[in-house]
Amino acid sequence: MARGGVRDCVGARAGTSGPAYKEGRHDGPDALVLAVLTSILIGSHTGDMTRRLAAASAAVTLLAVAVLTGCSTDDGTGTGTAAGADETAEASGGDVQVLASFYPLQYVAEQIGGDRVTVSNLTPPAADPHDLELAPAQVRVIGDADLVVYLSGFQPAVDEAIAAREPAHVVDAAGSAGLEERSEDTHSDDHSDDHGDDEHGDDHDHDHDHGDGDDEHAEEVHADEDEHDHGALDPHFWLDPTRLAAVADEVATELTAVDPDGAEEYTTAAAALVEGLTALDEEFTEGLATCESRVLVTSHEAFGYLADRYDLEQVGIAGIDPEGEPAPARLREVADVIRANDVQTIFFETLASPRVTQALADDVGVATDVLDPLEGLTDPAEDYVGVMRGNLEALRDGLSCS
Repeated sequence: MARGGVRDCVGARAGTSGPAYKEGRHDGPDALVLAVLTSILIGSHTGDMTRRLAAASAAVTLLAVAVLTGCSTDDGTGTGTAAGADETAEASGGDVQVLASFYPLQYVAEQIGGDRVTVSNLTPPAADPHDLELAPAQVRVIGDADLVVYLSGFQPAVDEAIAAREPAHVVDAAGSAGLEERSEDTHSDDHSDDHGDDEHGDDHDHDHDHGDGDDEHAEEVHADEDEHDHGALDPHFWLDPTRLAAVADEVATELTAVDPDGAEEYTTAAAALVEGLTALDEEFTEGLATCESRVLVTSHEAFGYLADRYDLEQVGIAGIDPEGEPAPARLREVADVIRANDVQTIFFETLASPRVTQALADDVGVATDVLDPLEGLTDPAEDYVGVMRGNLEALRDGLSCS
């Protein structure tokens, strides 16, 4: 978008002339301001401070996304185009506009695109991406973006917007990430001495003894996880660095299709990203190789791929959906697993209330610590690698690794 494009378009909307004003359409900054005020007012009528802040953050992001991609104009067909888009491609050599649906995909696009791309995130900072809702202006932006990077099945609002707007270039991370099911069948032997068909069963020895009673607890703990908002697939692939690396080549390929002149830069950057994520994977492998406990108790089961990769055994107080409230029976079952395996630390998460986790920890007499599921970036000074290294440090402390 030409540098003066947003300013000129806003000025035209604010005045008493211009085709959009004369025709009575209100899909520009005036409508965005109304959407912002509405979002904040809605947030102010709820008693939950977290949701109030999320509403305000979403509203600010709505304005930022709209400004980033330019004012929407209409040719009468109902299809909006970004004002100044043609001029930008001509003047700057192509400022590629990329939309990511949540933070880990934003990170990949930024690392590969570099200075040739502008990446915006549909999920506001410090907001839970599971519950993302899109305003009409954001849906239009999806159609106008040069590239959209998302994870199908994770955020229904994004799936619907992509189906409705049909952007020309899309990367769906679900394919390359190799999502897996998390159901009773795949977890029923998580706490047994014999891992059976588990892919890590032949590769690792465990120092802890679970006994027959613990097998029953493990089956009960995971019995009600089949039903959740995401279906049977666990979406949290990015917590295994090797799975996030698998998305890199697909993003580089699609960016090259959008901007062929940047092909070499995209390929080189993708290789560097994969190298960095591989090094991070090695840090986790070494850091979690020798731990007194391998049972990872978390507030919700976001860490299944991480547990699989590094031979940990995840027990979630809630299932894959972080909004799920565990029943009292579920809490008793998890408490039994904690006692049977001498677990010393329960992990709760950023972006979620620690209330239930802390109550359980107090009940069984263990410590708590924080793991970041990296669904959203809470500290703008951090990035994916920095947060993951923080997770590794917390895991090493909580699992007593040497």
